[in-house]
Amino acid sequence: MQKVVFMGTPQFSVPILRSLNEHYDVEAVVTQPDRPVGRKRKLTASPVKQTAEELGVPVLQPEKLGGSPELQQVIDLAPDFIVTAAYGQFLPTKLLQAAQIAAVNVHGSLLPKYRGGAPVQYAIMNGDAETGVTIMYMVKEMDAGDILEQAAVPITDHDDTESMFQKLSIVGRDLLLDTLPKLTKHEITPKPQAEDQVVFSPTIKRGEEQLDFRKPAQNLDWKVRALRPNPGAYALVDGKRYKFWDVQPVEKTTNLASGQVVTRTKHSLEIAAGDQTVLQINELQPAGKPRTTIQAFLNGNQTLQTGDQFIDEYEQK
Repeated sequence: MQKVVFMGTPQFSVPILRSLNEHYDVEAVVTQPDRPVGRKRKLTASPVKQTAEELGVPVLQPEKLGGSPELQQVIDLAPDFIVTAAYGQFLPTKLLQAAQIAAVNVHGSLLPKYRGGAPVQYAIMNGDAETGVTIMYMVKEMDAGDILEQAAVPITDHDDTESMFQKLSIVGRDLLLDTLPKLTKHEITPKPQAEDQVVFSPTIKRGEEQLDFRKPAQNLDWKVRALRPNPGAYALVDGKRYKFWDVQPVEKTTNLASGQVVTRTKHSLEIAAGDQTVLQINELQPAGKPRTTIQAFLNGNQTLQTGDQFIDEYEQK
């Protein structure tokens, strides 16, 4: 049985690890160190570590892979394949060279579009009709290796980052299992990425989650779904952060200024957005309070009326 070292961290990587463990000899799993999670900052193992321990696979967790004892441990294993899937660190060249057959990555986009740490978020935020999975050779430059296999996955009007990661993980799992035997038999011709078509998707930074209601309603919907469930999209209401969990563009227009209330009933709230568009708010979360339906929110806010300024003016960061 061929030997594999698997490197991954989030839930996206878990089905891929499980499948590899069924078909290959997974000699080690490399994942990020345990991190504090939640309000109580409880030290928590990554989903990949939890799965590896369940499967009885040795786990390595270097804070920084380069120059670490764990790096040498993996090199000494001389695995047939090194497989990465959302690991979260750059891999030193000498590690990539340690793979006897290939070092490959399972990436959540149709490269060369969306290199970087947030490919799924950008695909949704940009309103793409589809994204997908690329199996590629690992090289030192980020997500720049030759393409081995790809599979497209549609993005529906209801998909968010969580649902897309679930879909892409399963597609990536199956595509990887189809790719590795072909690599062993030299049945794949690698395809270089077209550099003139490269699009980057850098990790979402703090502050970039803010909604700008000067943008059209459709763009706001895309952003809410792109940032759901984490980190979540927000806007300022009376100077306080309100997270917006579920919104929907409405087929109507308005002459009201962005952020003003277009319609308020006992059960619905519609807000003016850019280009005279209208956004229906279905679910939100006021600062310091639990997530709530718009009906429950309006029951506790009897003063909000049509024409009122609900969303504060957007401040460019």
